[in-house]
Amino acid sequence: MRKKQAKKRPLLPDPKFNDQLVTRFVNMMMWDGKKSVAFKVFYDAIAIVEEKNTDEEKSALELWKEALSNVMPHVEVRSRRVGGATFQIPMQIRPDRKISTAMKWLISYSRKRNEKSMAQKLAAEVLAAAKEEGAAVKKRVDTHKMAEANKAFSHFRF
Repeated sequence: MRKKQAKKRPLLPDPKFNDQLVTRFVNMMMWDGKKSVAFKVFYDAIAIVEEKNTDEEKSALELWKEALSNVMPHVEVRSRRVGGATFQIPMQIRPDRKISTAMKWLISYSRKRNEKSMAQKLAAEVLAAAKEEGAAVKKRVDTHKMAEANKAFSHFRF
């Protein structure tokens, strides 16, 4: 590379839960730089999760973190050209990429749901993911199946 790699900027923890992971999630969910709107959507979704939560010993934030870990992929396939043919090679995922991929999937599949507001969509997807169901978890399962199916090409690793 010609330029040096950009250094990681420190994230400020969110005001309500004092958690950097929440800020990272809200930053990903944000549209048009409207962070206050994104925070309101997230906090409303957490309130809805708290309301619908049947498990008494877990808080809504813990449920959200559990949902995030249930969506996190551990392996993914990467394309690699070997002698004119393109192979899908299963690779381990870096920890920070695991988290960001899980967040992206959770947000995108929340947006595709049929509830009225984004807070309700997000809450429903979080509750589904915490129970190991829902579209985001299905995406993780499909990714793992794809990696399992292409295990034969793992000797082409870079």
